[in-house]
Amino acid sequence: MYRSYAPYASDPARARGRLYPEEESSFRSPFQRDRDRIIHASAFRRLKHKTQVFVEHEGDNYRTRLTHSIEVGQGARTIAGALGLNQELTEVVVLAHDLGHTPFGHTGEDAMHVLMAPYGGFDHNAQAIRIVTALEQHYAEFDGLNLTWESLEAIAKHNGPVTGTLPYALEEYNARHDLELHTHASAEAQVAALADDVAYNNHDLHDGLRAGLFGDDDIAELPVIGRAYAEVDRLYPGLGANRRRHEALRRVFGVMVGDVIDTARASIADSGVQSVEEVRALGRPVVQFSSGLWAELKEIRAFLFTRMYRAPSVMVKRAEVAKVVEALFPYYLQNPGELPARWEARIAAASGDETALARIVSDYVAGMTDRFALQEHQRLIRGLEVGQ
Repeated sequence: MYRSYAPYASDPARARGRLYPEEESSFRSPFQRDRDRIIHASAFRRLKHKTQVFVEHEGDNYRTRLTHSIEVGQGARTIAGALGLNQELTEVVVLAHDLGHTPFGHTGEDAMHVLMAPYGGFDHNAQAIRIVTALEQHYAEFDGLNLTWESLEAIAKHNGPVTGTLPYALEEYNARHDLELHTHASAEAQVAALADDVAYNNHDLHDGLRAGLFGDDDIAELPVIGRAYAEVDRLYPGLGANRRRHEALRRVFGVMVGDVIDTARASIADSGVQSVEEVRALGRPVVQFSSGLWAELKEIRAFLFTRMYRAPSVMVKRAEVAKVVEALFPYYLQNPGELPARWEARIAAASGDETALARIVSDYVAGMTDRFALQEHQRLIRGLEVGQ
């Protein structure tokens, strides 16, 4: 049933199993089954109405968390396949890595972290673990999705070892099911993390251009991008603006993917790793950008930070939507009866425990889509103000 992989890959035939034992499928690998469970999760569907950079309702052509995840997956599968890794496990991480995001992207997360500071803080990576281990409640025999150990480890550690004080959402689960947070994750998880960088460095340029925050001439002055535009102009002189832009940026995407593959191959060969356990114990990631490209990408990221993420029009919208989260959280904390009926049992169990109640409210607000958060703010907060 299972194909062959590189010796340092995560082999589904050697998966460590699930917290709640299940009979495995005769026609799907454990990691394929994990991926399918994420695709069918409610939290995954909600990503289609959650902000990437621009608030979801600002335009139909801008990326959302869902389309971002799909684009990350495309690059991640390519890299994983070229390195002989397990593409299904890689895709598990990609599809789950943004499940814990609040409405309004990092703006909402920043607001939520401040609001939750007295109750353990908020971290979207840890919240993703909370979602797939507890908050998705569809199966008869367990809460969560009961993913394999390898999938949970990869989701928790795809950005590297998790040390120091753990976010409560991760600490609670890790106490029950040790994810060995002090080590690096599998190469599949490392690929997912790098593919995330590849995707957003590419598509944020697309979205910033579409929004008119900068022009083609501006980004053509940047490393990597300038070379791509020059190649397109040489091959297709007089090409229309939109096609020229697309041809240039798809080359940038290709350069990043190719660099990760070449650099990872060299790093793996140099390290001598021959098992996934050796990848975890190596003490450094084996999947990276080359130092030269990484330096160039930092220049692109600095440009995006100034011209896009902190652009005046974007900052105005960030301030507006931050107020939505900042108003909804304390309202629900004072009025938990406003949460849907299916939350009643959890609220009752938290009676008299402000921290437990705050974490329930955080789960609810963090799970909202952009549009639902705006609707609830209009109904509960703005409506109350009008009534007064």
